[in-house]
Amino acid sequence: MDHKKDDWYYLAKIKADLAFVIAHTEGKTKSEMEADELLVDSIMFRIIQIAENNGRLSDDFKVRHKNVPWLAIKGMRNRIVHDYGYVDLTIVYDTVIHGIPEMLSVLNTIKKPTEDAE
Repeated sequence: MDHKKDDWYYLAKIKADLAFVIAHTEGKTKSEMEADELLVDSIMFRIIQIAENNGRLSDDFKVRHKNVPWLAIKGMRNRIVHDYGYVDLTIVYDTVIHGIPEMLSVLNTIKKPTEDAE
């Protein structure tokens, strides 16, 4: 497997983290999520990882895919990292239920140029 750390590598990592969050929160209420400390920590870690990998994407890649909320991703990471312990779980839950599935859907439409020819 090619592990070249380019935009496609980081995009795959982001998509994997998004899919992880979706798989582990599917069908959970806000109360159920909040009651599961390990799940909350895991979600926060994955959101931080998504933002970190987002930061490794090239500016050119981000410009070509302006429909992805790149700045919002960084903003959510900053809230978690800098306000940890005071993170509003209502915002996190809304992100998990609405933002993350929406983002994965958008990212799944991004194809490598060579895939378009197939």
